[in-house]
Formats: sequence, C-alpha cells, structure tokens
Amino acid sequence: MDTAISSLLGAEQFTAVQKFSIPFRTKTNGHRVGTVRCAMKSYRLSELSRDEVSGLRARPRIDFTSIFGIVKPIVNDVQSRGDAAVVDYTSKFDKVALDNVVELVSDLQDPQLDPAVKEAFDVAYDNIYAFHVSQRVSEKTTENIRGVRCKRIARCISSVGLYVPGGTAVLPSTALMLSVPAQIAGCRTVVLATPPSSDGSICKEVLYCAKKGGVTHILKAGGAQAIAAMAWGTASCPKVEKIFGPGNQYVTAAKMILQNSEAMISIDMPAGPSEVLVIADKHANPIHIASDLLSQAEHGPDSQVVLVIAGDDVDVGAIETEISKQCASLPRGDFASKALGHSFTVFARDMAEALSFSNLYAPEHLIINVKDAEKWEGLIENAGSVFMGQWSPESVGDYASGTNHVLPTYGYARMYSGVSLDSFQKYITVQSLTEEGLRKLGPYVAKMAEVEGLEAHRRAVTLRLQGMGAALTI
Repeated sequence: MDTAISSLLGAEQFTAVQKFSIPFRTKTNGHRVGTVRCAMKSYRLSELSRDEVSGLRARPRIDFTSIFGIVKPIVNDVQSRGDAAVVDYTSKFDKVALDNVVELVSDLQDPQLDPAVKEAFDVAYDNIYAFHVSQRVSEKTTENIRGVRCKRIARCISSVGLYVPGGTAVLPSTALMLSVPAQIAGCRTVVLATPPSSDGSICKEVLYCAKKGGVTHILKAGGAQAIAAMAWGTASCPKVEKIFGPGNQYVTAAKMILQNSEAMISIDMPAGPSEVLVIADKHANPIHIASDLLSQAEHGPDSQVVLVIAGDDVDVGAIETEISKQCASLPRGDFASKALGHSFTVFARDMAEALSFSNLYAPEHLIINVKDAEKWEGLIENAGSVFMGQWSPESVGDYASGTNHVLPTYGYARMYSGVSLDSFQKYITVQSLTEEGLRKLGPYVAKMAEVEGLEAHRRAVTLRLQGMGAALTI
C-alpha cells in the first residue's frame, strides 16, 4: 500500500485483519524462552489495504448491550432503595458487610504509612498540584466595540464524585489524580468511592491521598452501585454533579447510563481498558520497549498494547525475547499474556508513517522511543498523554511526573482530553454594555432579530434605543 496512512483517517470500515496474524517466536538457539508465549500479531502497513489498516484501530470488543442489561437494574435499585441497596450489593459482589456506607473524612484518623511510602505520595502530590495549578487561566476582558465588554469567568463544579478502583489492584495514585484538581478548583463537596477491604476498612494509602487532596466523604463501595449512589444521592451519600475516574466495564456502563438519566450528572469521559502505543526505532533499547508494553498489559486481560516499528534495522527478535522473558517473571504475568493475545506490532517505513498510524489509532498513552523524539511533537494529533524519548517511561505519568493519568481510551483521544483542572470547572460568559456600546451595536442586533422573525428580541434592543433617542437602523 503506497498511499500515506494519513489518507486512511476517513476510512469507515473497521475490518479485523486476522488473516495477517503472525505469532511472535520467542526462541533463543531454537528453544522457547520462559513459560509465557508472546502472542502478539504483526502487520506491515505497506502490505495492507486501506480498510485493513483502518481495522487495526478497533479495540477488543465490549458488548455494552448485555452489560447495560446487568447494570440498569442495579442503578434503578440504588435510586429507589439508596443505602440499603449499596449495602446489599457490596455484600453480594465484594463479600463485605458494611456497618456504614459513607465516612466523613474529617472524622477519620490520619493513617500511618511507612516513611518511604509517605514520601513517594507526597512528592507525587506536589508535582500533580504544581502542574494542575499552572492550568489556571487568568480572567481577561475583551472590548470588541467601544462600550461592549465580554469576558469568561471560571466557577468550580460544586459537588463531584471520584471513583477509585480497587479490584485486582488498589490505586491510591488515582485518588491523587482526581482529588488534587478538585481541590485546586475549589469543589465544595468531594465524594471518593472505593471498594472496601474485607474488614470494611478503607485502604490506608487511598485514605492518606484522599485526606491530602481535600476529599470530604468516602463512599465505601465499588462498581455500578457506587456510581449510582453518587449520581442519585442517598441518605448518607451526597448527590454529585459530575463523576470522574476509571473503572471496569460495569462502572463505565453505569456512568454512561446515568449521564443520560434524570440523575442529571455529567461524566469525565467514556473509558475502556488501559492501552499504550509504543513507537520505536533502531536506537531504542529492547528491554525498555518490552517493559513499557508490559506495564500496560499487566493492568488486565482486556488491555491492549501496540508496538510500531519505525524504519529498518530494528532488532525485533530481541524485543520479542524480552517481552516473553519479562512477562514470565511478572506477578501479574497471566493478565499480561492474555492482553498480548489481542495486541499487535505494525511495521512502518518511517516516522511519518508511524505517527500517521498512531493518530489513526488514537492511543491513551503514546511513547515515542526514537532518536530526537521531541522533533516529532508537531505531528501528534490524537493521544491522551505522550512520553518523549528513551528516559520517559509511561509509569512516570501514571504516578508522579505531575500530568494526569485519567485519560481517554478506546480511541476517544480523537475527541476527548484527559482529566485536567478544566474538568472540575465550568465557564460562564459575561457581557456588559455602556449606553455608547448599545448605540453602536444595537442596530445590528435589531436587524438580525428582524431577519429571524423574533420581534421580542428586536424590541429588547429598539425600545432601549428609542429611550435614549438613538438611531434604530444601521
């Protein structure tokens, strides 16, 4: 295929390209390395048709039709029974009997953390705070016509809900990523929902981050029932106006259902399984490439990782060996190996073709591990968060560089941004006119209202102009 990959952005067909599947051979001297088989497929972009390349942007399919059928009754039950429903579902799904559903953070004692753990989260907090506080926009007034002043003012979303997953791994880092911008924005009610431990307690690291980030309430529940409790409000859980945070397919389905319901909430973004796209050239270290791919694959079996080889002379065999070797030694290697089963490698002729494919795929995380990576920044169009050069692993963004790790997945980076300070604010426009300003602008407004046949609109202007003895026409 000689046409540029960028020309494929308009392609509509999402055909799976299974017939080009080529399993990696993870062998050294004829023997298999490790116990985990790397099952990533490989494709050469120049040999694929337009539709086949377009098909590569499809993620592992989530059947939301059936998931909605499971989640909707839970959402409705929480709406009608409130806390009692949350207690029942937490018992059923998490095997935890709750004495109380919500804790006031101000009533909880500061958790005792290992000093090294505390220092790590403190450094992360400081960096996340610094990056997000820098996003404040100074208020500016524009005077388009003399006497016609317009501006935009920021106001916090008063009540927000933060979802921190706790299934196969606790994620106190997500508590920081969500609470810090809410704290900077000045949100007055901040409810953090997270599944409780087996004894009904809250993970101490999550609690530490919640306290540091200004969370006001902790909802000890996970899953669709937690999302529903925050959206509808219960006797103990305040109702929120916007819900943030990653989660499994049931959490995502609940968010999608509730944003289109009488609960009157908004959500940060649609979210799917975690993903990364790594662009590597001959200068990239195979050990680093493998570790970056596996850092996302270990999230879960439904994650997807993509390796894009840019140019020639890349030692793909060394990369394959490293993936298999590292995966075999991971505590979550089983999750990672399953994720690799629906992941793939593509071969691009050069960086321009590699970045065109990346823009088509629109990854949550984009790692550009090539020589002089920064010079390619101008060609990046669709990505949640980007990691430039050989010394920028995706892990730093997940934890402590300062950028936010709550990002659009499933290709939504084409139209959604990651969580930022703006996510916790709304903007109000303000205009004020002097008499001179209305004299100058009013006749144009009156004429436009006349064209649209909205007489009351026209009179709201002309009656004022008449009162000041001004001209009514342009």
